[in-house]
Amino acid sequence: MEDLLSETEPGTAGTAGTTDTKGTTGAAAAGWVYKLGEVLKAHNGQDVAVIDVRAQIDWTDFFIIAGATSFAHLDGLERYAKEFCDENGIEILRKSGKNVKVEDGWRIIDLGQAVVHLMNKSARDFYDLERLVSVGWRSKDSLQIL
Repeated sequence: MEDLLSETEPGTAGTAGTTDTKGTTGAAAAGWVYKLGEVLKAHNGQDVAVIDVRAQIDWTDFFIIAGATSFAHLDGLERYAKEFCDENGIEILRKSGKNVKVEDGWRIIDLGQAVVHLMNKSARDFYDLERLVSVGWRSKDSLQIL
């Protein structure tokens, strides 16, 4: 695995002492999360956001949210996220099942330290995860728009 976990990224200050599921501590653990966000952005993910939710949620550290312009785009973003994980030794703990209907427009990939939400515009507008996790929780530095 490359040095993805050794790099720090914006918005990760003040996390020293925390440990992820791989045993990596602090800001260094967040490096690959931002790199995955950049991969989604590079493949035309819409309004890609990486949100630090460590202060609010105890079952994950980050939400990565990316919009898709079509169902084919949604499939492509999911494929690129999986390829990134495979290439960097990041275990996919759970993902949306095969029973998810195409018209739902929302795919989820649970990576332990991060949960990736890939959504078409209607699902993203309806569920508005950015607002949901920001109400009373988020400091201005916890949301990174890529």
